[in-house]
Amino acid sequence: MQNRADNQIYGKILKVEQHACGMEDVWVEKYRPKSLDEIVGQEEIVRRLKSYVATKSMPHLLFAGPAGTGKTTSAIALARELFGDNWRMSFHELNASDERGINVVRTKIKEYARTAAPNDVGFKIIFLDEADALTPDAQAALRRTMEMYSRTCRFILSCNYSSKIIDPIQSRCAVFRFTPLKPDAVKARLMYIAEKEGKKIDDRALEAIYYVSSGDMRHAINVLQMSAAISDEITEDVVYKATGLAKKEDVEGLVKKAITGEFLDARKMLMDMFVEYGLSGEDIIKQIHRIIYDLPIDDRLKVELLDKTGEIEFRMVEGANERIQLDALLAYFTLVGHRAELSK
Repeated sequence: MQNRADNQIYGKILKVEQHACGMEDVWVEKYRPKSLDEIVGQEEIVRRLKSYVATKSMPHLLFAGPAGTGKTTSAIALARELFGDNWRMSFHELNASDERGINVVRTKIKEYARTAAPNDVGFKIIFLDEADALTPDAQAALRRTMEMYSRTCRFILSCNYSSKIIDPIQSRCAVFRFTPLKPDAVKARLMYIAEKEGKKIDDRALEAIYYVSSGDMRHAINVLQMSAAISDEITEDVVYKATGLAKKEDVEGLVKKAITGEFLDARKMLMDMFVEYGLSGEDIIKQIHRIIYDLPIDDRLKVELLDKTGEIEFRMVEGANERIQLDALLAYFTLVGHRAELSK
C-alpha cells in the first residue's frame, strides 16, 4: 500500500512540475488538426462529417469511443469548416464531468441554445464533452432541450461509453464510434511532429510509444514530448525512461521464465522492476495482462492465466500486499506451465 501511495504522490508532483515548465498538453494543442483532412485513423468518420460540411446541415451527433481517438478534435474541425474563421462565436464547449447537474442544462445550455445563430449556416453547435458523466435527470432535461431548439442549435455529445447515455438521446443522434488508432496512423503523426520539432526518433522508439499509448493519440504525443525533454535523439530506452514503465521485452521475459519453471529467476526480475523502475504492483500487473495475449501458448492456458491475473489485480485494488500477490501470480504461472508440460 505504501508503494502505491508513493507512486500516486510522485505522479501528482510530476504533473505539477510539467505544468510549471509549460509542458502540459503543449504539443497536443500545437499539433491538433485544424481541418477534417488532417485527422488520421478515422477515415470513415471523416468522410461522413465532410458530407455535413458540403450540405451545411447536420443532425445532433454522438461521438463515442476511447480517450485520445479524435472525438474533440473532430468536433472542433467540423465547426471550423462549417463556420469559417469566426467559428468560435458559433461553437460552445462544456465539460459535462465538471458541470453535470440538471441546473446546468436548465440554465447555461438552454440559454445558449435559444439564442439566434451568429452565422449564415443557420445554427450553432454545443459540444458536451464527457456527456456520459451527466446525471440521469440532467440527460432527461437535455433530451427536451435538444427537441425544442434543434432549429437554432445542434448538439455534439462526446463520451467514452455510449451505454451511459439514455436511449431517448441516442435515438435523436447520429452515432459515430471512434476506435483506437492503428499503429501506422500514430507513427506517421509522431514522425511528423518529431520532424517539425527537430527531434530524431527511431523505429523502436515509435513501437515503444505505441505500446505505451495503446492507440491513444493524445497519450502518444505527450509521451513523445516527455521523451524529447530528455534527449534530442529519442530511442526506446528514452521512451521507457520518460514513462516510467518496464520494457515490453522485460515483462515478456518475466512471464516466460515463470511459465517455463524458472520461478526464482522470474521473482528476481520482478523485484528488479520494483526497485529499478519504481513501478507499483498495479502498473506491473497491467503490463503482464497485455503480454499474455501475445504468448506462444495454447489458448486454454491463456484463459487460465488471464483469469488468475484478474483475480490478483482485484485483490491488490482491495488492499492486499502487492508483492505477495505478484509472487503468488508468478507461482501460479509456474504451476500452470508445469501442468501443461506433464499433459503433453
